[in-house]
Formats: sequence, C-alpha cells, structure tokens
Amino acid sequence: MSAVEPARSRDPRVPVSPQLALRVAIIGGLAMLMFGIIFFRLWYLQVLSGEQYVQQANANHERQLPVPAPRGEILDREGHAIVTGVTSNVVEIVPSQMPTAVSEQVAKYEKRLSEVEEAHRPALDQLLRFERVLKSADRKATASERREKQRLERAARIPRVAIPLLPASAIRAHSLFTRLGRVINVSARGIDERVVQGMTATRYANVIVKTDAGQRALIMLGERQSEFPGVIQRPVSLRAYPHGEMAAQILGHVGQVSEGELKLSGFRGVLSGTVVGQEGLEFYYDRYLRGTTGVERVEVNAAGEPVPSNLAEMPPQSGRSMKLTLNLGLQEASEKALREGIEHARANSKPANAGAFVALDPRNGQVLAIGSYPSVDPNRFAKLLTKTEYGALTSTSTGNPLDDRAVNGTYPTGSTFKPITALAALEAGIVNPEEGLGSGQCITVGGEQFCNAGHADFGAVGLVEALKVSSDTYFFEVGRRANSHGRVIQKKALELGIGEPTGIDLPSEFHGVVPDAKWREHENALELECEKRTHVSSCGIVSERRPWTVGDDMHLAVGQGDLLTDPLQMAVAYSTIADAYNHNGEGTVVRPHLGMEIDEANGGLLQSLSFPPRRHVHLNPTDVNLVMTGLHEAASQPGGTSAEVWAGWDQSQHPVFGKTGTAQHGFEADQAWYMCYIGDPNHPIVIAVTVEQGGFGAETAAPVARLMASKWFGKPGKFVAGSSKTL
Repeated sequence: MSAVEPARSRDPRVPVSPQLALRVAIIGGLAMLMFGIIFFRLWYLQVLSGEQYVQQANANHERQLPVPAPRGEILDREGHAIVTGVTSNVVEIVPSQMPTAVSEQVAKYEKRLSEVEEAHRPALDQLLRFERVLKSADRKATASERREKQRLERAARIPRVAIPLLPASAIRAHSLFTRLGRVINVSARGIDERVVQGMTATRYANVIVKTDAGQRALIMLGERQSEFPGVIQRPVSLRAYPHGEMAAQILGHVGQVSEGELKLSGFRGVLSGTVVGQEGLEFYYDRYLRGTTGVERVEVNAAGEPVPSNLAEMPPQSGRSMKLTLNLGLQEASEKALREGIEHARANSKPANAGAFVALDPRNGQVLAIGSYPSVDPNRFAKLLTKTEYGALTSTSTGNPLDDRAVNGTYPTGSTFKPITALAALEAGIVNPEEGLGSGQCITVGGEQFCNAGHADFGAVGLVEALKVSSDTYFFEVGRRANSHGRVIQKKALELGIGEPTGIDLPSEFHGVVPDAKWREHENALELECEKRTHVSSCGIVSERRPWTVGDDMHLAVGQGDLLTDPLQMAVAYSTIADAYNHNGEGTVVRPHLGMEIDEANGGLLQSLSFPPRRHVHLNPTDVNLVMTGLHEAASQPGGTSAEVWAGWDQSQHPVFGKTGTAQHGFEADQAWYMCYIGDPNHPIVIAVTVEQGGFGAETAAPVARLMASKWFGKPGKFVAGSSKTL
C-alpha cells in the first residue's frame, strides 16, 4: 500500500503583471534619483561651498567701520594752502556700554520716527513724481514750478521728531551725561539726544558727541577715565578751510557719504560712513583727495551689539594733494572788491543782495579767481549741522549762500552782450560799420517803443561809437534787421560759448538760454501741456503763449528778453573775442578749468591736468578790430561808458577793452554788469563782474573789475565809481 503524499499549502504570492512591474521600477528609479540629488546637494554645501558659507557666517557677526583717511591738501597755483587738514580729537560714546534706559529711549524714538515717516510718505512720493517731470523737461524750472516744488518740499519735509526724555530713574545715565557735558561744553540733554540719534542710525558704531573737543577735554577725560564709563576719545583729521568764506562754493565741503551717493560710480566700493567731497572741487576731485579709507572691524553679537574682540584693522592712507589755477592774492582781493562794490551800491539805496566774479586767462582758460556772494564758511560742515542750520544755507530768505552764482547764475546780460551782436551783424553783412543808426531817444516797432536808458539821444552813430557810448537804439535797429536774416545773433552767441556748458571741472553749471523762434515754440508747448495737466490758467513757463516776433530779436540784441547766461560763459565769450583779436581772427573757445596738477602726499608731481579747447573759431579780423576799438574807447575815451572808472590807468602799458551792462531782470532793480579784457604779453586777463540789483554797471560792477585788475598788475587799488547811466 503506497503512502499518501501530504497536501501542499497554497502559495500566497500573486503573480505580478508586467504593467505593475514597470510602475514599481519607475517609482524606484525616481526615489533613487531624488536621494541622489539630495546627497549631491549635501556634498556640495559641505565640501565645495563650506568655506564660502563659513565666511558668510563669520560676516554675520562682523561689522566694518570706516577709519577716515586724511584728505589731500588743495593749493593755489603758487603752492599756498587753500584747504588743508588739522588733527583734533573727537569724543565718542560706546553704545554697548550705555545703561538699559538709553536703549529703551532708542526703541521709543525709532517707533515715533517710523510713524511720522509713514504719515509723510504720500507727500514724498508726490514730490518725487514732480521732480521726475521737471528733470524730463531738461530745462530751467519756471517761477511757478519752483513755487510748486517748494510747496511740495514743505509738505514732504519730515518734522523734527522729539526724542523721548530720559527717565528720572535713569540716575546712572543722567549722572554720566551731566559730568561729560561740563567737560565738553554740551548740555546733558544735548548729549542724550546725539546718543539716541546715533544709535538709531547705526547701533554698533560709536556715537560722536563732540568734534574738536579741545586740549582741556583731552586732559580731563584722559586723567579721569574711570569717571566716564563708555566715553572714549580718539584723534581724527578734520577738514580745515583757513580762509573762511573765500571761494566756498567753488571749493565745496565734505561730509559722510549718503545712501544715494553710494550708488554713484564715483563712490563704488566706498564704505558707509566714509567722509567724501560734497559739492565743488571737493566732490569733483574726490577720487584723488579722499585717499584710502581704513577699516576698523567690530565683532557683534546676535542682537547687533559690539563685543570685545581682537580683529585686525586696516590703517588709512592719506589722499593726494592738488594744485589749482587760482591765484590766492587775486582771489582774496577780488572777494574784498566785490563786497566793497556791494556796500557802495547799498550806500546809494540799491538792494545789491548778491553778486559774482570770474577772472580768466584768455590764452588757456585757467581760472585765476572766481567767487560768489553771499558765501558761507565751509568749516561749519566739519561739525554736525541741524536740519534748520542746513536749511538756512539753502534758503532764498538768506540769499542761498551755497548757490554758486558765477557758474549757476541765470541772468540777462544787458549791454555786455552788444559786442556779440556787433560781430554777428558785421559777419552777416546786416550793417555797414560806418552807417549811422539809432538817432532819437526811442524807435517804435509794432506799436512798442524801444528806448535808450534815461531817454538819451546819441544821434545817428556808427558801430564803434555805438559800442563806446552803448547806444541801445543803434542795437535795437541791428536786432530789427537781424530778424529778417534768421538766427544770425543766436548762432554767433553759441559759437562764442554762450548758451552751452563751458565744461569747467565742477559738478554742475548752468546750460544757458539763447532764445529763438524754435525755443519759443517749445516753451509755448510746455506751457500749454502744463496748463492742461494742472488745470490752471498759467504755469508761468512763459508770460504769454505767443510766436517769436521782431521785438524778441531786438531785445536779444541788447542782452535782454529771454536771454539767460552767467559770468563764466560771458568770460569765455570775451576770451574768444580777445584771442581772435590777438591772432588775426583765429580764436579759441577755451575750456575754463580750476585744476592744474595732482601731487603725491609727499609733494611730488603725479599728474598734470589737461583741458584742451572746445573748438577754434574764425572771425573776420577787420570785424574783430572794429569791435575791440569800440570796447577800448568805451574804457579810455571821454564819453566812454567806463572811461571815468579807468581814469589814471596806464592804457599804453595795459590797454583796457571794457563794456558796461545794466540788465533788467524781472521786477527786480537793475543788475550791474561789467566785462573787460586787459592786454599784456605775459599775463593777460578777462574779468566778468555782476551784482544783482546793483544798479548801473559803471557805478557798481566796473569799479570792482578795476580793483581786481589793480591787484593782478600790481597797481594801487582804488574804488573809482563811474557816473554813466547807460545800459
């Protein structure tokens, strides 16, 4: 009997279909791929990028503070110091060593500041939009636009946020600030406010509470350090302007770099807090003068507060010095002469609230002297200025002393423009120089009268005599004729350098306006667009929307109407004419400049600065001689508009070619002008002087020019006012 085979248990596994197997394989592959990516990423972060992230982690607990480098000196052409540096000591507060009550003050102040800024944000946005519109227009703002901008600025201006009082319970802080205040002559509340403002701006940086604290503070704080915990002092190099207000607008000043400036290519790589040039030559040549800022490395904790450390420091390197074309003696004498001219005008009941001058070497464009009044002492910027103090320096109520009227003035020129009109008319064949024109007190065109100053009648005169006596009616006739010949006056003005930037080595300058029919059409369009956009009857861009007329050319011929320029452009134009006079009609439109050379800190020459002329012009020698004869007779012959001013001057040794001007500027009193070229084989000079609301040119501006010329040629200086009352 055969054995019975035991029954087999049933296999629980279910056969896998090919489709399911494929899905499992795909999912498994994706999982492996994901694990591979994660593994590679971990390997990349830990192995390849580990050092980079370690550096970034270290940077999170390290801050860099700039250590100012001594700026290079600014010297005149003879090497005399105009701007230098002095070593002084500043007193600072270490934020991390201040009592807790001060930190609580900072927190409250930050909250209040944030609330006020948020409330004013809509007004600020509106101001920014308005400024963008003005910038896109690429022109000088009108009076109406300036008023609107001032209104928006007032609305957007963030009011001073009061700093919370230090609690009476903060005895330790009160005691420290009171003791320190007695030493540095600052109130305890003043110190407290500076500390709170400084900690709000940069929590980890020391707060300067006193610059140039003086020797007494240095000794007391050094001897009693234990009584002033958290107070330190250190030597710093401060910018010094030993001549005070002299050439302040040209020199500029220095200050900590702003957030906006850090975005400029010229300040690429500059650390926040670095002292850089602000305005003028200090700004334009900052890359040479600044030197290399040092770095103090500060270690901070997670709260951003400094902690003790031994991080290495990088010492600063001094900046390079630069030599200017300015002559210090002439600059000082010119500043004094301008003030004397203004005082003379005021003594004769003229407002005379501002003025400017330029002295130029016509051969190469070197600026020998340049200045603007009113002025400001740039030493003030070495210390902390409040918003109110800075606002006063830019306010029209104080004369805007930061405004450089020599290169940014916006003026009609009056009769000093007549030589340009004369050259244009002669070249275009509009007038015969011997032809008598301009008889009578006035001429009438289109129902409008165009008259001589004081309704004088010079009779029918030729071109030379017209320049000598400054006959307006003669040049009104020239302007009327020029109108039918197109842009002859405008082209000559632009050719000689009026109505375009001169290219001077300064951060900004006025472009100028030489009006013509196309310009008038453009201004009319802007006015119409503004009226439609703002729904007002007039935006003030033009007084009235009208086409160009013959009267516009007549006003331009005598330097009036819509013509706007500044003393520097006029000096360039007269230099061009003088150069052509000395070279048989071949003239050079120079590029005026102040920089001469860059020197190493030890005094060695590093680089001579080159300023090639903008262009050469060819003027008819006969025409130039006629114009220059008229200018010379105006300054030397009886009846000449400035002959009385130059009485006693040796015309044979240093002949004067001068032109007075009295410009009507809006509703203000007349503006005084004087332009002259004084010949000399070795050091000729072109001088431009203007005094706002100073009256007649011969009475106010011409005497200033004579004082400047006297200094330049080593003659006794004497203020000689003329009595001529011609435009």
